[in-house]
Amino acid sequence: MAKISKRNQSLMQLVKRVHGLVENTDLEKHRQSQDQIGMLLGNTKELSYRELEIDGMYGEWISLNRAHMKKHVILHCHGGGYSTGSSLYARSLTSKLAMATTMEVLCFDYRLAPENPYPAALEDAMKAWNYLMLLGYGARDVIITGDSAGGNLALALTLRLKEEGRMLPRGLVLMSPWTDMTATGKSYQTKAAVDPVLDHEYMERVTSAYVDGWDITNPMISPLFGDFAGFPPTYIQVGENEILLSDSLRLYKAMQEQDISVKLERFKGMWHVFQMSPVKKATEAMDKIAEFVYEICR
Repeated sequence: MAKISKRNQSLMQLVKRVHGLVENTDLEKHRQSQDQIGMLLGNTKELSYRELEIDGMYGEWISLNRAHMKKHVILHCHGGGYSTGSSLYARSLTSKLAMATTMEVLCFDYRLAPENPYPAALEDAMKAWNYLMLLGYGARDVIITGDSAGGNLALALTLRLKEEGRMLPRGLVLMSPWTDMTATGKSYQTKAAVDPVLDHEYMERVTSAYVDGWDITNPMISPLFGDFAGFPPTYIQVGENEILLSDSLRLYKAMQEQDISVKLERFKGMWHVFQMSPVKKATEAMDKIAEFVYEICR
């Protein structure tokens, strides 16, 4: 295992403590804590946040309060293990995405497990996609982004669109995507001691809540096992110090084998969805996302 610097160890210990403050056995309190953190980290006067309702589902638009790109739009799928998370919690990412790319970002509150297990989140993602199409966007005008479980949902949504013979988005941006709910990747063991955010117990708990009796290898649940033929250009970012590292590495390999234009970047010393944190590498990562988005939107 690569040696971790003292500075990085201290940083990860801080991340672990902050994460511990948010975690709560009371699921509703956990969700509320996340919302509060998202609002604290994500709000800026440079952006406007506009609430909307999509067929009974809450969502919000995030956009720059100055001239910005209107032709293309980002559809963001938030993380939270399918059990927590919301548009408010996601502001620490959606705000950065809107500022880095100068594009408008739509985030939506899909139904959460255990109250609403699979396929509720996927049905809601499709609802958000259809809403953009009704607004007049074409599939090629949309970039789908997602972090953690949101990365899973972004992949599942694209797989579902493909299954239905519909046009696919212009590109995918995945941050620490959760791609394999069978938890068979090597990093579940090799990174267990260093991951400051995720552990086996948590992953088992949220998997059980979401899957609820379905086949865990179903590509709509574990997209790693999907058929990616015809997929749009994909960009994956992952931290070196997370148990889901293998989920990204194996997805990258599977896409390469199916001749998809895919790029993977591993961030040394970083943890699960580090892009949310107020650290220098998070800014670098967002700049790289913007570069990728500009490249595919030419």
